[in-house]
Amino acid sequence: MKKFLVLAVIFGFLAGFGCAQKKVVAPEAQQPTAPQQPKETQAAKPSEKITEEKVAKVEEKEVPSAGEEVSGMFEDVHFDFDKYDIKDDAKPVLKSVSDYLIKNAAQRILIEGNCDERGTSEYNLGLGDRRAKAAKDYLTSLGVPSSRIDTISYGKEKPLCTEHTEDCWAKNRRAHFVILKGKK
Repeated sequence: MKKFLVLAVIFGFLAGFGCAQKKVVAPEAQQPTAPQQPKETQAAKPSEKITEEKVAKVEEKEVPSAGEEVSGMFEDVHFDFDKYDIKDDAKPVLKSVSDYLIKNAAQRILIEGNCDERGTSEYNLGLGDRRAKAAKDYLTSLGVPSSRIDTISYGKEKPLCTEHTEDCWAKNRRAHFVILKGKK
């Protein structure tokens, strides 16, 4: 009888205090957000939160003044969804950009980071900035002085394609190169 009483007390204690309560969170207002990545992918990226201050810095940043802009001289570099790492197929394009800049020491370049329409404006401005900086870092690794490369993020504000398809979104996930003439 004592064993039964002891087991009943232990069971009652565990049942009363051992079970975790689930916290119910009310869904926030429907607002498009970037899809969640698997945890192993998230761990590989630097932990960087996009704050209002960072967004303000990106929004305040203007295209550097230049005599003339030459756009379309180089192919765009494209990125995978929600990524900013340089893919193998982008390396020949970046090599041709670096070769041009090394041969033309007076030229400067502007790298425009762009995203597809999915996700918030703030998130896409940050992602576009990381894409432009990844392209800049690759060019500097090829010998181009970083002082000759400017970056800007347009987020999702300058799409090449406006259809709501994966093929279209893939065209918008890019770094675009603009040669700045007349600025030394």
